[in-house]
Amino acid sequence: MRPGEGWDADAALEQLYAAHWRRLVRLSVLLLHDQGAAEEVVQDAFVAMHGRWSHLRDPDKALAYLRQAVVNRSRSALRHRGVAERHAGRQPPPADEPPSDDGIAGAGRRTAVLDALRRLPDRQREVLALRYYLDLSEAEIAETLGIARGSVKAHASRGAAALRGLLADQLSEGDL
Repeated sequence: MRPGEGWDADAALEQLYAAHWRRLVRLSVLLLHDQGAAEEVVQDAFVAMHGRWSHLRDPDKALAYLRQAVVNRSRSALRHRGVAERHAGRQPPPADEPPSDDGIAGAGRRTAVLDALRRLPDRQREVLALRYYLDLSEAEIAETLGIARGSVKAHASRGAAALRGLLADQLSEGDL
């Protein structure tokens, strides 16, 4: 039985939480660069969904709703952080590393890719994270971010090109 097929909010969200919490946190870490803040964002998204479960038009789209809520709440957290830093006049805190995917790449390469990803504009970073980390289709990314599929293609293309350039610069500097 899938979430939404006659389930109440508690049962459906318990299943969604068990199956998707870790991936949603990793998505938020890629956007926020802060493990603790990412966990709070995801937890808040689940709490909000629980409170609005009875208003959900299509419970089968609960995961898509959660992904969109995590991206939107991550954006809000970044905006809030930016305002707080401007008013406090201090540098941003050091970025936390997202959980590693052992065996995929060496630690140096992983760090270089994450550093380069963090230097991309927000929308390009979001599109690339959703595409290559969560393996979403263009249509799913467009729905999650509330943009056209053509915009997804453009942001993915520009982001991938910028990422290649940033990584090539690091390779030529001997950072890897």
